[in-house]
Amino acid sequence: MKIDQDLPRDVRELEHVRIPMPDGTHLAARIWMPEGAEDAPVPAVLEYIPYRKNDKTLERDHARAPWIAARGYAYVRLDIRGTGESEGVMEDEYTEIELQDGCDAIAWIADQAWCDGGVGIVGISWGGFNGLQIAALRPPALKAVVTICSTDDRYADDIHYMGGTLLVDQLSWASVMFGINTLPPDPAHVGDDWRRLWEERLDGSGLWLKTWLEHQTRDDFWKHGSVCEDWDDIEVPVYAVSGWADGYCRSVFRLVEKLKSPAKGIVGPWSHKYPHLGEPGPAIDWLTEEVRWWDRWLKDRDTGIDAEPALTLYLQDHAEPRSHYDYREGQWIALPSWPAPEVASVAFPLGSDGTLGVDGAPRDVQDIASPLWVGTHGGKWCSYAHPGDQPGDQRRDDAGSLTYTTEPLEAPMHLVGDGTLSLSFTADRPVAQVAVRVSDVAPDGAATRVCYGLLNFTHRNGHEFPEPLVPGKTYEVRVPLKHVAQTFRAGHRMRLSISSAYFPIAWPAPETATLSVDTDRTLLHLPLLTGEVPAGPDLGTPRAAEPLPLDVDVPPQSTWTVTENRDTDRITVRVTDHEGAVTIVGQDFYHSADCEEVYSVLPNDPTSVTGRVAWEHVMARGEWRVRTLTETQLTSDATHFRVEARMQAWDGEDLVRDQSWDERIPRNLV
Repeated sequence: MKIDQDLPRDVRELEHVRIPMPDGTHLAARIWMPEGAEDAPVPAVLEYIPYRKNDKTLERDHARAPWIAARGYAYVRLDIRGTGESEGVMEDEYTEIELQDGCDAIAWIADQAWCDGGVGIVGISWGGFNGLQIAALRPPALKAVVTICSTDDRYADDIHYMGGTLLVDQLSWASVMFGINTLPPDPAHVGDDWRRLWEERLDGSGLWLKTWLEHQTRDDFWKHGSVCEDWDDIEVPVYAVSGWADGYCRSVFRLVEKLKSPAKGIVGPWSHKYPHLGEPGPAIDWLTEEVRWWDRWLKDRDTGIDAEPALTLYLQDHAEPRSHYDYREGQWIALPSWPAPEVASVAFPLGSDGTLGVDGAPRDVQDIASPLWVGTHGGKWCSYAHPGDQPGDQRRDDAGSLTYTTEPLEAPMHLVGDGTLSLSFTADRPVAQVAVRVSDVAPDGAATRVCYGLLNFTHRNGHEFPEPLVPGKTYEVRVPLKHVAQTFRAGHRMRLSISSAYFPIAWPAPETATLSVDTDRTLLHLPLLTGEVPAGPDLGTPRAAEPLPLDVDVPPQSTWTVTENRDTDRITVRVTDHEGAVTIVGQDFYHSADCEEVYSVLPNDPTSVTGRVAWEHVMARGEWRVRTLTETQLTSDATHFRVEARMQAWDGEDLVRDQSWDERIPRNLV
C-alpha cells in the first residue's frame, strides 16, 4: 500500500453533522471536503451504512475519504437511522424508511452551499445494496453509483438463501447485526441523550433471524429492494465490483448485461473487501479508478473510463488448496460485454466409471446419500479473508460425493463465467438438495475448488412457490454454478463432484435423502474462452491517505477448526473472530469485539444440526463503559426451525437489559 502523505488539496473534516429528515429524526454524518468548498462547490459522494462512522469504520474511512475529498469531492459518511449517532431504531435491512432516508439525505446534501448539486453513492456490502436500491428510486440529484460486493437479488443471491437452500451464513450475519444493534451512540456527540437513544435500540431492533426465517421463499419481502425486479428503474451509470472469494460476484455480470444505463464491472480474486484492500491479492489502485468514475459522471470530464471494455476480470491460475491466500497468481483480462463473444459453452458428459468429458464412456444410474460432514472443507459462503473461510483440499469432501474427472488436459483451459449442471435424477424423499462443485486437480491429486452451486430441489421450478418431490419420479433440473475466471493448466484434470449435503454452507434438508443420478442424461456445461486470452489493463498499486492513529491492545485475529468426536462421530466447526481491541487516539475512545461461531452435526442425522453464534462488544471512554453480550442458537427438526437467543447490556456495572427469545418457525420445504 502506497501512503499519500501530500494530498493535492487541503481537506476539512466535520466529525459530527446532523442531517434532518422530514419526520424530525436526525441522521449523523462525518464529512470530509476540500478547503474552500463553500465558495467553490464540489460534487458529493455519499456512503450510507449502519457500521458507525465514529468508531467501527473510522479506520477504513480515514484512509479513504480524505484521499477522495482532496480530488475535489465532499465525502459524506452517513449512519443509517438507529445506528451510530443517528436517531431512531433500525428494525431490519433495506427497509422503506432506510431507502427514503437515503433519498432525503441526497436532497439535503445537494442543497448545501459546499455541494454543486451533484451526488454519487458508493458502498461495499450494505452500502452497495442500498446504493442500487436508492438509484432505482431515482432521487433527482443522484448522478452515478459505485456498488461493491452487493447484489441485485436479495433472495437468490444474498447471504440468506442460495438455490433455495438456507445458508448458514444467514445465522452468522443475523448474529453480527444482533450485536451491532445493541451498541449505543457516542455521548461525546449526542450528550446525555445517549442513554435514551440506546434503550430505544435495545427494545426496538428485534430478532432479525426470526424475521428472515419466516420468509423462506422469494416473496414480496425479498422482492423489495431487489433491483432485478425491474432493471429499467436504474437510469444512472453503475460501476459494479466484487471478488471470486466474495459471495456477490454474480451480480456484477447481471448488472453489466441488464442495465440500459452505462455499466462497468470488475471482479478480482478478492474476498469481501474494497479493491485497494483486496485480499487475496493483487489489490489495485482502486481509489484512482473510483475517482476516474466520479470525474466522468459527476464532473463531466473525459476520463476515457466509459470507452473502456465493460468487464475486467482476474483470470486466476492454479493455486494449491488452502483455506487462506495472501495472493493468487493470474492475469487481468478485459471483455467488451457480457455475454462475451470470446466465451462459448462446452458440454462435458459424465461416465459411470468416474470419467468426465469422455464420449463413449459407460452410463448408468448412480446413488449418493452424502454424510453431513461433506462441506466441512468448503469455507464460508462469503469469505472475509480470514484463515479457514476459503475452501481447503476437496478430496476430503469428495469422499462423500459422486465424482467425475477428466483425463489430464493436453492444453490450458480457461473457464470464464457461470457453468451449469443439467442433472437428471430421482430422490427418495420429498425434500432434497444438491451441491455441485468443479475443482482443479493437480498432478499430485490435490483438489482446489474453482466454483460451486446449490439447489433445493423443491425450488426446481422457481423460488416463489416450492413443490415437494415425488419419490422415485425422474426430474430434469439445471443447477447454476457461481461465476469465476480460472485457468486449468495443461497436465491438470478437472473434477465434477455431486453431493446431497454441503454443511456448514447450507443447512441440511429435514431428512437424509438418496439421490439417484442418471449419468446418461446429465451434462456439465462450462463457459470456456475461445482463441487468445484477451489482455486486461494495468490496474496499478493500491494507495490511500495516512492511516488513523490507533493504540492497539489486541490486534485482530481469527481461527477456524474442524474436529470430530470419535465417541459420538459429531463433527464440529468452530470459528473465532476477534475484531481487535483498540483505542482511537484522537478521541480516547476504546472499542473491542469478540465472536465465536460453532456449527456441529452427526453425520447421518439432519435433526442433530446446531449453529450457535455469540458476540461480546465493549466501548469505553474515561468512566463511561458499555458492554453487551448476544447469543443466538439455531436448531431444527423435521418440521420446524427453533431460534433461541439472549441479549444482555450493561452500563458500567449496571445490567440494563436481559432479554431472551425462544421461537419456532415452520419449515417450508427447506
